[in-house]
Amino acid sequence: MTTAVGLSGHEQGSGHGDTAAGGRSAVAARASQVVKAYGAGETRVVALDGVDVEMARGEYTAIMGPSGSGKSTLMHCLAGLDTVSSGQVFLDDTEISGLGDKQLTQLRRDRVGFIFQSFNLLPTLNAIENITLPMDIAGRRPDPAWLRRVVETVGLTDRLKHRPSELSGGQQQRVAVARALAARPEIIFGDEPTGNLDSRSGAEVLDFLRRSVDELGQTIVMVTHDPVAASYADRVLYLADGRIVDEMRRPTAELVLDRMKAFDGRGRTS
Repeated sequence: MTTAVGLSGHEQGSGHGDTAAGGRSAVAARASQVVKAYGAGETRVVALDGVDVEMARGEYTAIMGPSGSGKSTLMHCLAGLDTVSSGQVFLDDTEISGLGDKQLTQLRRDRVGFIFQSFNLLPTLNAIENITLPMDIAGRRPDPAWLRRVVETVGLTDRLKHRPSELSGGQQQRVAVARALAARPEIIFGDEPTGNLDSRSGAEVLDFLRRSVDELGQTIVMVTHDPVAASYADRVLYLADGRIVDEMRRPTAELVLDRMKAFDGRGRTS
């Protein structure tokens, strides 16, 4: 099956979040009046300032903003990687802002996927072993049909026995994408997932992420500073000074770049 991807790919992805899948709500994750602050008194820094946002199921969202705007902090709070100072965070209908460390660890393992700028692959394992490693650790057997579909979607069928050192950077990140998809998480969070890749490899990975939404019904939330990367999304959220200040639907790289220019000199530096 071939699906058009790239700058026009998000046209196919829109609308996925309108209906619930498998009895789950149409909202994969949401934040309600979330505040995240560091320090106290004169040294207190507010990274998130009363954020309200929903991430629709089956949709690809990019989060952008100047350095220090709170975009990575928002993603980490939504993913349960960081705690909030006040407010609530929900994954589907589960409030995760009140969970303990053990419960959060299990929730992230069972229901959330992650793709980071660094590939985080084990050098002694081959590609398929890296892909299934989280499920192996959790004592879960992968669904063979789903695993095969994921591998085909990211174009790794002929690279499964290769170790990371035998793969290009783009191929290694595709392994990381497949690893995130293989466990069928409710939502995948990406933190600058193409930041360490050249433009060609980055475009390949972004294509695969787009296809995972269009063809596999995945939900993706990605932090990026790159207008081209953001153009693959269904919508772009803009943060400044810890608040969501704008939203763009059906983005193009040119529109995103023009919007980002308006932030020059406004955001805090980290």
